Amino acid sequence: MSENNIYGYNPSLPAAIIFIILFGASTAYHGYQLVKSRCMYFIPFLIGGVFQIIGYICRAASHDNYSGISLYAIQTLLILLAPPLYAASIYMVLGRTVTYLHAEHLSLVPVKWMTKIFVTGDVFSFLLQCAGGGLMSAGSSMHETGSNVTVGGLVIQLLFFGFFVVVTTVFHFRISRHPTSKSQTELGITRSQGWKQRNWSTILIGLYIVSVLILVRSVFRLVEYREGYSGYIMTHEVFMYIFDGLLMWIAMIVMNIYHPAEILGNGKGGQGEYTETMQL
Repeated sequence: MSENNIYGYNPSLPAAIIFIILFGASTAYHGYQLVKSRCMYFIPFLIGGVFQIIGYICRAASHDNYSGISLYAIQTLLILLAPPLYAASIYMVLGRTVTYLHAEHLSLVPVKWMTKIFVTGDVFSFLLQCAGGGLMSAGSSMHETGSNVTVGGLVIQLLFFGFFVVVTTVFHFRISRHPTSKSQTELGITRSQGWKQRNWSTILIGLYIVSVLILVRSVFRLVEYREGYSGYIMTHEVFMYIFDGLLMWIAMIVMNIYHPAEILGNGKGGQGEYTETMQL
């Protein structure tokens, strides 16, 4: 392998094309869902999907061109920054779900502060990862510094996301023990729909699944950057596709299926206009 190889391997063209198609299909459907439901709180999630597509396009272009700094920098930044954008939408969904169920008194964190706290942490994590990715792409002399900054951003993301999972779990437990009239009515209406049912409970299920996927991915990235550029993970492409690309694609598909707009609509109160259930 050439000494000028930034990746440590020749990026796979077939793998990049497959993930361009996978993310492209899911992102296009998210775009359709967003336009139909007008759920502006899902714009960051959609942008995250676009980031993934462009990132993997750059990886495809890097095949047999593995010394191109610009392509390397773009794909590193965009693939790294897509999950924080997913997280921003996920945070906003929980607050809107609590409000929708008239269950503000059951939330561990006051609803008026919930989105502000989590999104602020997410933005801070996003900026640190952005800065770290930029430093890593600037040259070999900045690799270690950039890696450390990125690790800091990932640690902050893990802390806030871990707290978010706790807040979600506590709310779920409390509303199950002390349901509001809104939550009871909705569960009663959808109980006969079987696996196709969509209600506040399936929104939380979707949040749990996506949260776990993002947490696993963030832990993987944390270990990867702590090992450094000569580490086994960083120099073997398969790990990135399994523990980042695949997990984040599954997260997008989960939100396609359990899209919160089916219940929350545009998030401004009342039953949503978007009621289409994705057929598998």
